[in-house]
Amino acid sequence: MEERKQRWLKGSFTVEMAFLIPMILFLIMGCIRISFYYHDKNIIAGAAYETAVTGSTKVREKDGISESELNALFKERVGRKCILFSRIRVQSSVGKDEIKVQAAARRKKMAISVESRAAVTEPEKYIRDIRRIKK
Repeated sequence: MEERKQRWLKGSFTVEMAFLIPMILFLIMGCIRISFYYHDKNIIAGAAYETAVTGSTKVREKDGISESELNALFKERVGRKCILFSRIRVQSSVGKDEIKVQAAARRKKMAISVESRAAVTEPEKYIRDIRRIKK
């Protein structure tokens, strides 16, 4: 009698594990996928911000900077660092007062969209004005 009860318990455990193991594996795979998503999002956001800031300093140079140069700079920054999103669309705009970099990527049902802006500043002019005021 006890042997039969013990076999029934073993069978019950097998059925429970057959239900639980796929659920646990699904959660682990979901966590891995989410971590890849945030990894790619941080890389794209960082590259967009860095591109906007670099563009805001280069726009003050004699030749300035074009939108195609900003796009190439962004692509260089991202490189092959992304895990999930391999095709990233970037759109840059150079204004008189600000540089704007927009990047978007999509894979199946997941999407990332990032926008970074940087003001065009003239620190040399500001420093000269401060020195002039102090005199």
